[in-house]
Amino acid sequence: MQKTVDIRRNDQVRVITGRDKGKQGRVLRVMPDEGKVLVEHVMMVKKNVRPNPQRNIKGGIAEQESAISISNVMLMCNSCNRPVRVGHEYHGDRHVRVCKKCGTTLEK
Repeated sequence: MQKTVDIRRNDQVRVITGRDKGKQGRVLRVMPDEGKVLVEHVMMVKKNVRPNPQRNIKGGIAEQESAISISNVMLMCNSCNRPVRVGHEYHGDRHVRVCKKCGTTLEK
């Protein structure tokens, strides 16, 4: 069963709680079944990588993003320039996300 989430790929979000509180980034991936998102340059972890000459990969310690809970991030409004709650409206026959603060649409 897939859950519905208000955050989509390439949205700007701000972390509201946790060790990276206050950081802002772009959503790289949304995992609605797990209730998690992958945000650019947020929740960075170190990973040991084995060398693979066939794929031209050098071994060592690499840094990569780790998943963060959807409840720990808020969507950023372009016009308000602040994290906001998301509402839903119909514009004609389209279903769009709306900023609860200023009422502008959050679609691109």
